Amino acid sequence: MSGVLRRFSRASLPATPWKNGGGTTQEIASWPQGTGLDSFGWRVSIATIAAAGPFSVFAGVDRSITLLEGDGVRLFTHDGRIEHRLDVALQPFAFSGDEPIDCTLLGGASNDFNVMTRRGQWRADVRVLDRAAALAPAPHGVLLALRGAWRLDDEVFGEGEGLQWTDGARAWHALPEGPEARLLAVRILPA
Repeated sequence: MSGVLRRFSRASLPATPWKNGGGTTQEIASWPQGTGLDSFGWRVSIATIAAAGPFSVFAGVDRSITLLEGDGVRLFTHDGRIEHRLDVALQPFAFSGDEPIDCTLLGGASNDFNVMTRRGQWRADVRVLDRAAALAPAPHGVLLALRGAWRLDDEVFGEGEGLQWTDGARAWHALPEGPEARLLAVRILPA
């Protein structure tokens, strides 16, 4: 088994403030490692949205956002092509990074899980699991225990813990440790 495997804890991820002051981002992984926002192949992060305002435009990038905690946000374009209330937790919403998305809060701040993939290079399969599952091999990916504990192959991950892998096809067997357990599973695949 080749590649890099890294365990992480959501609580220990550093938070970087946004340039516009509207929130923070905790980067889980970006590939290739060390690339900036203009040259990544894919990127996975958790954002805290604390104020209304525009999302950054990422030309040529496909995006997925999943509400983790909070009241959520309204995502929209001013021409009316996109109008979406991100107010139900753990339901991924996919959209194009080319779109000039604006956002208003539906209450207080919210925490959101974000996946971005460079169109034509990578695509993301984003799922929230609530039962045992076999995840097919993928060369890159992230697994995050959102609620409760999960057994991933032979290791147990508590709530807020996860793992990230790169550069090596990995398949996983995910088993919840209780009925309320939820796992966010991201498989990054060649386009």
